[in-house]
Amino acid sequence: MTTGRSGRTVRDLRRGNRSAVLQRLYFGGPMSRQELGPATGLSSGSVSNVVGELLADGLLEEAGIVDSDGGRPRTLLRVAPDSAHMIGVDVGETRVRVELFDLALTELACTETPLQPRGCYDVGPIVDHVRTGIATVLAEAGVGTDRLLGVGVGVPGIVDRAAPGGAVVHGQTIGWDAVPLEALLRATGALPEQVPYIIDNGARTLGQAEMWFGAGRGARDAVVVLFGSGVGASLITDGSPDGGNTEGTPLEWGHLTVSVRGRRCRCGALGCLEAYTGAESLLARWAERDGGAGDPARSPDSVDEEEAIAALLAAARAADPVAREVLEETAEYLGAGLSDLINLFQPERILIGGWAGLMLGPHILPAVREHATRYALRHPSARVTIDLGSLGPDAVTVGAATLPLSAFFAAGGRPTPPEPATEQPGWRTALAVRDGAGSRRG
Repeated sequence: MTTGRSGRTVRDLRRGNRSAVLQRLYFGGPMSRQELGPATGLSSGSVSNVVGELLADGLLEEAGIVDSDGGRPRTLLRVAPDSAHMIGVDVGETRVRVELFDLALTELACTETPLQPRGCYDVGPIVDHVRTGIATVLAEAGVGTDRLLGVGVGVPGIVDRAAPGGAVVHGQTIGWDAVPLEALLRATGALPEQVPYIIDNGARTLGQAEMWFGAGRGARDAVVVLFGSGVGASLITDGSPDGGNTEGTPLEWGHLTVSVRGRRCRCGALGCLEAYTGAESLLARWAERDGGAGDPARSPDSVDEEEAIAALLAAARAADPVAREVLEETAEYLGAGLSDLINLFQPERILIGGWAGLMLGPHILPAVREHATRYALRHPSARVTIDLGSLGPDAVTVGAATLPLSAFFAAGGRPTPPEPATEQPGWRTALAVRDGAGSRRG
């Protein structure tokens, strides 16, 4: 394979050219061949070759003809929506949602399975929910796996995607300790080996969705907050105007300490931001202050959080002093937490999403902005805007589907095979064998 001075091979260059054309048409199309040259920086010959390949692969299609000034009419091109499919999975706080999309991220089929009991994150049932959901949406849409780019999965917690054997999830708040989720999903046999599972933190998938298609478009630096039963965030430091080169870093922002020896968080620590701003904590504080803490019907295991938040908002609108106090306190803690993000990262935008954020946002957002400005340094706070996300409560699922789509773009419009399982070093295997033998003797 020929290698240039930069170390890139001809194959690398071809892949990069295909990727540039695909992304430009995906986010900015339809466009003509003549427009693609200046838009991508490629020569007319390179554009012609790449477009010819992508048309032959069925990834592009003609989208009409437009007149040109003094020349022949120009044919517009666009990405063919039905040329590929993606599945997005949201392992949420109360349910597992699975959606099938075409290449244009139009929903083709969807299924939801509630977690029973609420908030139960037993790994076995969740893996089974994902397996069943994949089979359901494929059957409902009448779609096979031959054009399936992959399955993106958004989960709570820290995801180690470089772990031997596939992605491992460390979800302290949900009781997941180094769960080999990718290997468990692969072992279900729900999909052929060549179809990858790509697992990432749910706040990051939300962030990617908002940056590609929502309220984050056009920003280069943003923080996207996932506000549900708990809170998390994703830092975007390399967004691009066309949304195609988003790089997001999940932040365990909910476990920032805001009160030394404060309330106990779901993670077990004291004084975390999540212990004061998550919906679960918010409702617990409301119950404690209005005398409902001892009511079994209002325990975290039995309450429907969305209904309870709606009731809290109704009480606040009816001038209930306790409800108003809890909301005001939540807004201040949330604003203070956002001020830390402002001071640390100086983003252009902060977007608040998640089901609880979208429910509470219209009522507390002005106070959140005020507190964030008061607690943050003047210069970075003067350049940031704080708004709600625009994609709704199911944006995590959309963002999850962008994970295989992003890998597809990076590969120049060719399917991305799953990473081969990495064998453990010999010394680790020997230790495991020795420890297993010792436990059997014991």
